[in-house]
Amino acid sequence: MPLQRRQWVQRAALAAAATALPRWAWLQPTPLAANPFALGVASGDPAPDGMVLWTRLLPSPGEPLPAQTVHWELAHDEGFARIVQKGQATAAPERGHSVHVEVRGLEPGRWYHYRFMLGPATSTTGRTCTAPALDALPGRLRVAFASCQRWEHGHYAAWRHVCNDQPDLVLFLGDYIYEYATPKNTEGLARTHTLRYATTLADYRDRYALHKSDPALQAAHAACPWAVTWDDHEVQNDYAGGANAQADASAFLAQRAAAWQAFYENMPLRATAMAGAQFDRLQVYRRLPWGRLAQLHLLDDRQYRALQACRKPGATNAGSVRPADCTELADPARSLLGPAQEQWLDAGLAADAKSDHTRWSVLAQQTLFSPRRYPSGQVATDGWDGYPAARERLLQSVQRHSPRNTVLLGGDIHQNYVCNVHAPGADGDQPVLASEFCGTSISSRAGTTQDKVDAIARHNPHVLLARCEERGYGLADITPEQWTTTLRAVDNPMDPHSNAHTLARFEVQDRKPGPVRA
Repeated sequence: MPLQRRQWVQRAALAAAATALPRWAWLQPTPLAANPFALGVASGDPAPDGMVLWTRLLPSPGEPLPAQTVHWELAHDEGFARIVQKGQATAAPERGHSVHVEVRGLEPGRWYHYRFMLGPATSTTGRTCTAPALDALPGRLRVAFASCQRWEHGHYAAWRHVCNDQPDLVLFLGDYIYEYATPKNTEGLARTHTLRYATTLADYRDRYALHKSDPALQAAHAACPWAVTWDDHEVQNDYAGGANAQADASAFLAQRAAAWQAFYENMPLRATAMAGAQFDRLQVYRRLPWGRLAQLHLLDDRQYRALQACRKPGATNAGSVRPADCTELADPARSLLGPAQEQWLDAGLAADAKSDHTRWSVLAQQTLFSPRRYPSGQVATDGWDGYPAARERLLQSVQRHSPRNTVLLGGDIHQNYVCNVHAPGADGDQPVLASEFCGTSISSRAGTTQDKVDAIARHNPHVLLARCEERGYGLADITPEQWTTTLRAVDNPMDPHSNAHTLARFEVQDRKPGPVRA
């Protein structure tokens, strides 16, 4: 790692820790002017000519705050002596006083520094970059991928180590927040909070403010651009499209709209994400090209999915079924992504394969794609196993278009999985079509044991690694010739200063699908 870049990351981490509010301080009635940027800064969705710059002002609780004019600067240097662009944006109360600046007209493939100002206050300095030119073939891309950061289950030490690993981009694959209140039994929790179960816009805004008060998470946002998608806990556990466990469908749709609005307000997303005027839709699936080296297809497996097969009315989770007892499971009309997104992804894979344009086609989605056949014969219905026809269609798309290299990234299950992805077929002897890396959680508990996970791995020969006892993140180093995934785990998730170690490292060679342990 270049010394200058390492020094910048260390300073950024210290600055974020210094400016972030201590635990629960954001709930105290402090004047806005004391630190309006206490939730940090972020950037996202880098393009060859620009990116999104984000911050959100933090009003004093219970005190109305009118719209504020926030100034911003983007510079070549950390000291802002060589300013490239500057401007102002409105932080409006109807958008939670969030700011989304879409910068354009920049040079491709280079790093910048940015900051926000309001009156005498100046935010932490963030570091961001543009993507390479569309026809460029860069020699390297480093991506950190992560998911699932329940506040009570652990500290965010993993994000400190992400900063030290110096990624060019963070892919966050869902469950940025959790909607739950702190359990009554707090034994074994790393920390607690006093927020109620989230159902309203104010609830969800408070939940993001809680998570974003963590200095390690703030430092990771400030270190490089992010590309984010969601899963269920940004709204409610195991929801499916417009349905959940509530009997009152209209009440849930209002709750979902509030949650989706809060998601937009707190993420570095472009204005084009606001597909619905009342947040009845958000355009979360999208493509991010990294020159000719990689095409990142970010998927949305919540908004358009069919209800989980044979889900019982009023059930708070999707559960599992025996295929023989649930004929609905095999219904070919059922989709996890929805017909429009399936067609969009098929077209994207075809474009990747055309003229061998893209070296690595990356499907960044929420959960484990590969089958997990349980020894008991049960099938979990919330993930791809619950939508077998949809998985078959995606496999057929990859096989039909044959992109040069296909890699799937996932999260959700709080476990590390590395898998060979086989071509469609029921006999299990089909050739390897793609590679899969499913990362564990930043902090959320696994809810199972290693013995049970080992039994699943023995029952599924395509599974090359399965671990449930670690919390951390994945690191992908991508070159034109090779993909290397390093699975990183913190030593102690209950310690905010925990060290981290490398659990495993796998490589995928160009034109040779299937991970090989390094």
